[in-house]
Amino acid sequence: MSARAWIETHDAELGAGLRSLRGQAGTVERWGATLARRLTEGARLLAAGNGGSAAEAQHLTSELVGRFLHERRPLSALCLCSESSSVTAIVNDYGIDEMFARQVEAHGRPGDVLVLLSTSGRSANVLRAAERAREVGVEVWSMTGPGPNPLAAASDDVLVVDAPTTAAVQAVHLVAVHAVCAVLDEHLALRPAGSPGSARAAGRPAAAAAVEVRA
Repeated sequence: MSARAWIETHDAELGAGLRSLRGQAGTVERWGATLARRLTEGARLLAAGNGGSAAEAQHLTSELVGRFLHERRPLSALCLCSESSSVTAIVNDYGIDEMFARQVEAHGRPGDVLVLLSTSGRSANVLRAAERAREVGVEVWSMTGPGPNPLAAASDDVLVVDAPTTAAVQAVHLVAVHAVCAVLDEHLALRPAGSPGSARAAGRPAAAAAVEVRA
């Protein structure tokens, strides 16, 4: 297939995936608003995925620790794929299915959110992480490819991208990541000056921002 033909095919696939995401705009809005509230109250976001989805999980956490649209305080977010020493130790000692689940058990607390990305929705290590999260009181959100699939069924909330290829699903997942961050930043920008997470509070020491201390 020529480059032009591939791009044209991919464009059509992206269109299908974006239409499915547009139909779930309410979920995107809910996720961004919920994270704006929870992360400024002391909760943490954990994220994980395999391959390209691992890169997108890291993209999500980097936007939260850094910033997306507006200046604000950094928010607690940890990409479980990026903990290379922990990942290799866990895989060596406990097997690949535990590579995310054990980290969820270590870091997750009630009120936290675990975002899992999987184009198939069937990766065993991601499913184990969802199961462990539920056991420790962490809410599970997932981004998957076409449903139904096991990860969607194991999650508290899900964005299902109805696109026919892995490349298209991953591209739309990145749009979803950016959309969630845009909603979060907008909610924090609308807060009264000086409140936790607002632009005025962004430069204040953590103690002055009255953020709840994690257990």
